Amino acid sequence: MIDYENLGLLNKPFFDEFKAAFSDTLESGWYILGNKVKEFETAYAQYHNVKHCLGLANGLDALILALRAFNFAPGDEVIVPSNTYIATILSIAQCGLKPVLVEPDIHTYNIDPEKIPAAITPRTRAIMVVHLYGKSCEMDKIMAIKEKHNLVLIEDCAQSHAASFKGQLTGTFGEFGAFSFYPTKNLGALGDAGAILCNDDELATAIRRLRNYGSDVKYYNEVVGYNSRLDEVQAAFLSVKFKYLAQITEHKRKLADIYHQGLKSDFIKPVVHPDYFDVYHIYNIRHERRDELKQFLLDNGVKTDIHYPLPPHHQKAMKGIIEGTSYPISEEIHRTTLSLPCSYCHTTADIEKVVEVINKF
Repeated sequence: MIDYENLGLLNKPFFDEFKAAFSDTLESGWYILGNKVKEFETAYAQYHNVKHCLGLANGLDALILALRAFNFAPGDEVIVPSNTYIATILSIAQCGLKPVLVEPDIHTYNIDPEKIPAAITPRTRAIMVVHLYGKSCEMDKIMAIKEKHNLVLIEDCAQSHAASFKGQLTGTFGEFGAFSFYPTKNLGALGDAGAILCNDDELATAIRRLRNYGSDVKYYNEVVGYNSRLDEVQAAFLSVKFKYLAQITEHKRKLADIYHQGLKSDFIKPVVHPDYFDVYHIYNIRHERRDELKQFLLDNGVKTDIHYPLPPHHQKAMKGIIEGTSYPISEEIHRTTLSLPCSYCHTTADIEKVVEVINKF
């Protein structure tokens, strides 16, 4: 059986370094906002050529705190793709703001810049783009819209570690780049973890304050804050794995190329274009008989996943939060998408076997 993902196998090459990093952290006696967090924040900021990286407890908190930093008024609007993972929209709702859904491009699965202007109203304050599956959004057009309408831009980079558009890394275009380091991500911790990138000193100060109970000085609280801090142990693990991000990315792109070259034209494959450096957090295909295909693969020893089976506007939790019930492009993607094995734990032989099986469908 070829697993969709196997985190134990994926992380096995790093076990010795993880153990050393854990031992060092354990013996230091400092477990919250210490040197391990500072080391990772510094390295991750330098990699992206930005001034600040702020370690947080998880990716959802990164999105929430990014919005909170601007003190938007209740009911202000944030434009967001209609086919994103629910966390993106949850962050908007948690801040008392109104998500305004915009349909994606059917080929890239990212928000369609051509559809954004029609969604802008006098209450629009921000655009929250999502670099879905490890492909950057079309950032030149989105940046032009941001500037024209004087909007805040927040990038959800939970799936796009090391991805770029025309040579610029995701997370470096807007006011904030929000990252998740959930264990399955290309740069994954061994638990929940997240971070925010930014270049603005005042915004960085606001995030540091918000993540630590609204406090700059211990026991003195300036604002109503949160407890959302990247802990020392996860930071230590991330520092280990970060050294191998280029290697992980190269491996996943190599596996993706096997799919690109080997899969028959029956399956709609990800679009490849020189403007985009894709990192394939998820290698998804689309097919009209997706559910049958998924079962066929399972019957033949291949596990797959669906990202995601239910669009946000059909989620029970979104009743009364999302306006509108018709997002046909999103529905088409959610109905037909299937995620194939494409992990650092997989070998080229694994993926060649998946291709062989799937082409028999």
